[in-house]
Amino acid sequence: MNIGTYLGLIHGSEECLVDALTRVAEHHGDEPDIKETCLLLASWSSKHLEHLKPLVEHYSEHRNAEPAHLEQALFHGPRRGSLALLRDLHDLWLMTNEVQLCWTVLEQAAQALRDDELERVCQECGKETKRQTAFFLSRIKQAAPQALIVA
Repeated sequence: MNIGTYLGLIHGSEECLVDALTRVAEHHGDEPDIKETCLLLASWSSKHLEHLKPLVEHYSEHRNAEPAHLEQALFHGPRRGSLALLRDLHDLWLMTNEVQLCWTVLEQAAQALRDDELERVCQECGKETKRQTAFFLSRIKQAAPQALIVA
């Protein structure tokens, strides 16, 4: 069974998302909603990590460096200004989509295994991850005109 591979992938991806959300909150604290919202969303991902613990105990996990590689590829040090905020929001949107896809894959496995607990966790965490993604898309739409048009 390869569920441990995806449990490792989601575990690492959620950890990297917490890290990225925390750093973006610090770098863009002057934006009215960014700091508080990013810290709130980081707390959701931290909670997801807690939900993973019993699943990892049951299925085990196989960790790899892919989530860290994605984070390194996206974020290139602290960025400041309106274009920097737009790029950081873009990167966070990409990361949340990676997390969402992992929850979706695991949910499909849970259904095939008839594992109600795994399915419940995937649905609950996946629902919150969709909200994270929706926030970033909405905020990107808000930030894009200012960042791209105003000099």
